[in-house]
Amino acid sequence: MALMIGHQDAEKAFAEAWQGGRLHHAWLLAGPQGMGKGVFAERVARFLVTHGRGGDGQAITLDDPGDEAAGRLVDAGNHPEILRLARQPKDKSKELARNITIEQVRQMIRRLHLSLSLGEWRVIIVDAVDDLETDGANALLKTLEEPPAKTLFLLVSHSPGRLLPTIRSRCRMLRFQPVDRDVMTAWLHELRPMLEMAEVRAIVAASGGVPGKALALIDSDVAAMEKKLLAIATGGDPENRLREALAREVGGTSNRARLELVIDIVPGLLARIARERPVAEIAPVLAQWDRVQRTVRDAIRGSYDGAMVGFEIGNCLAELAPRAGQPAR
Repeated sequence: MALMIGHQDAEKAFAEAWQGGRLHHAWLLAGPQGMGKGVFAERVARFLVTHGRGGDGQAITLDDPGDEAAGRLVDAGNHPEILRLARQPKDKSKELARNITIEQVRQMIRRLHLSLSLGEWRVIIVDAVDDLETDGANALLKTLEEPPAKTLFLLVSHSPGRLLPTIRSRCRMLRFQPVDRDVMTAWLHELRPMLEMAEVRAIVAASGGVPGKALALIDSDVAAMEKKLLAIATGGDPENRLREALAREVGGTSNRARLELVIDIVPGLLARIARERPVAEIAPVLAQWDRVQRTVRDAIRGSYDGAMVGFEIGNCLAELAPRAGQPAR
């Protein structure tokens, strides 16, 4: 429920199409990862298999429970007319395969040739369609070009610009935009009232208006991260221990949100350091801020290495620490 913040326009657009009997056979749910597009797709799927064909103009929301028996099957994960395509675990490990395979798509297509066993809709959720192998994307395209009756496709995409233009052209697009900062702040404060407002604002800024990222960042302990960065800037970290710990915490794709949090914290930290120094000593602070920005830009342009970026940010902060024999600033 928490991840559904900011989806009112998407829900309204879908509900109105159902009420008017104008449901397009394929919907592309586009927006940043963490916006709750997959949750939205599941809500739509549940609604369709628990309701009729629509078109009677009946005002209704996606929260309407509909047919109770069908709803229980959905809740148990056993409804036969909701099919899902997603990356599967490799062999017996927990690691997911790199792509949704062509064989998964073929199995789905074979199911489409069977008659409905329950209700009036069959729903296909592809989460995410960006993960399809090339052959799988082409096979899906052929199905979208000649869609089976009473079948609706929900394609989740984090990067719709990378999809085949022909797939995009067969879909009605719903865009999931980042949530307004004030709305995010109020929502997160209500969700986690134990957090200090300074932490809430830092998390919201780092999240970029993406609810899922904001929830992930709560576990990053903003205050502890800021304390670590300040310790590097004031103590210099002569043995590199803090910088190495920082690199470990932000390295790897799974810690991308934590790295972005660090990048968002640093400007405020440098601004605070600059305010506390004489005007004649502000130039070195600005120089390190420029260095941080170059590091981030270079990482984006080249191969992404979160650990390297984190360590280099630590180096920039360490340059601001008082040198031996100099008074603390």
